Amino acid sequence: MKRLINVVVILFFIQVNVYANEDDLNYIRANYNKAVSDKILCAQIIQDLKLKKDEPVYMGYLGGFQAIWASHVFSPITKLKVFNQGKEHIENAIKQDPENIELRFIRLSVQKNAPSFLGYSSMIDQDIDFLKTHRKEIRSNVVIKNVETLLKD
Repeated sequence: MKRLINVVVILFFIQVNVYANEDDLNYIRANYNKAVSDKILCAQIIQDLKLKKDEPVYMGYLGGFQAIWASHVFSPITKLKVFNQGKEHIENAIKQDPENIELRFIRLSVQKNAPSFLGYSSMIDQDIDFLKTHRKEIRSNVVIKNVETLLKD
């Protein structure tokens, strides 16, 4: 009986953790575009994501938010350093999970908005094709909306 109770307790905590992760991810998704105009929000989410970057989707969002953060800092050297860290996180996440639609969205959003002199635009056409082909597989309404908006631009 004691083993059964232990199993039930463990399953409960696993379930709570899954919902907490999904809530965290929904919060991140919902604030991705807002971070462009909200420096404090962007900084806060970056700090949160640094603790979760073991999972590809969180690593990808960390990279996306770092690329956004580059627009909030003043020093050109810092801008380039932060942008390159973001780019590296995005690319590493995609290497870990190349078929992840959300990671392709993040990379496309950064590449379409990055200044051309940074040279980060080589995958735009491939990511557009990928998103158009796979967008019906997206389960998050926020991601669907973000992808549709990005593809219209």
